[in-house]
Amino acid sequence: MSIADVLKQNAPDSEKEIAALHYSSFLFVTFVLMAVALIYVWSHIHMTELEYQIAAETSRKEQLLEEQRKLKVEYATLKSPQRIEAIARENLQMIYPERDQVILVK
Repeated sequence: MSIADVLKQNAPDSEKEIAALHYSSFLFVTFVLMAVALIYVWSHIHMTELEYQIAAETSRKEQLLEEQRKLKVEYATLKSPQRIEAIARENLQMIYPERDQVILVK
């Protein structure tokens, strides 16, 4: 038996091993690419969800600022001296004191 005969006998096995190695390498690369693609898609979905949350919170902030503005106007209206005087005169029948009714305390 010569070296060529030995190589010919081993050749089919090595071709099978090479084919199996190529197949397993192909599967490994395919799985890695699928994993990368899934991570990429997940990150974009997560980013989109965060953008929706940001938009909702921005809208909520605008609503709260509008409510704050209205409450400031209402507060200014309620503490107005003219309004308080009108309530005192009309509802409580209060009047300004006469000059002789005022007592100064030192």
